[in-house]
Amino acid sequence: MRIGILGTGTLAAALAEGWARAGHEVAIGGRSQVKAEKIAERLDHTVLAVTPREAVTGRDAVLLAVSWDGVEEMLGMAGVSDGVLEGTPLIDPTNAVTHGVGTLLTEPGEAMAGRIAGLAPGARVVKAFHLFPADQWTSPPNGGQPSVTVAMCGDDATALHIVGELVRDVGGVPATLGTLDRARQLEEVAGFVIGLVFAGFDPGSAVPHLPSNDRRAGSQA
Repeated sequence: MRIGILGTGTLAAALAEGWARAGHEVAIGGRSQVKAEKIAERLDHTVLAVTPREAVTGRDAVLLAVSWDGVEEMLGMAGVSDGVLEGTPLIDPTNAVTHGVGTLLTEPGEAMAGRIAGLAPGARVVKAFHLFPADQWTSPPNGGQPSVTVAMCGDDATALHIVGELVRDVGGVPATLGTLDRARQLEEVAGFVIGLVFAGFDPGSAVPHLPSNDRRAGSQA
């Protein structure tokens, strides 16, 4: 696939590396062309450094890997308001949370994914890749590490399928939890995890470990 990435931070670089390793054509662009070029150079030019507009034009999927408060600026730089992302899966891994605390900074009932959908007309937004640190995606799949589950949601079945394939390509297992109106719930989970980590607790120890075929879990919770 032809994958575009908006952003030049750690998650952008990690997924660029993983998807390029899987054989995809990856183009990355951000506020700093120099940073994009450094990522491309480090990855032996298997990733192309481009402008934000070029990163979103003619792509099979686009990753928006910037901080939550830089979303509007980056989408503006890419020119998405004119519909350039019409029909394109747009992956949203953002977490609008207070650093070290995990409380959401969006309005009550609002999700960042929904805000992004409003800023990118025609895009097929999928919430995904927002729970794990960037280095989770820099090791080859099946490299001795157990697979992790990537919870995601979105309104478009085709976009969810494409993003699910990209999850598998970096060693994850996609788990679609529903439509985009559940994005707020997923973002709350990120806040829960972040809050526990900064308080010195293992988030995994706070979640019941039940057999995957135990259908009684929901009714017993």
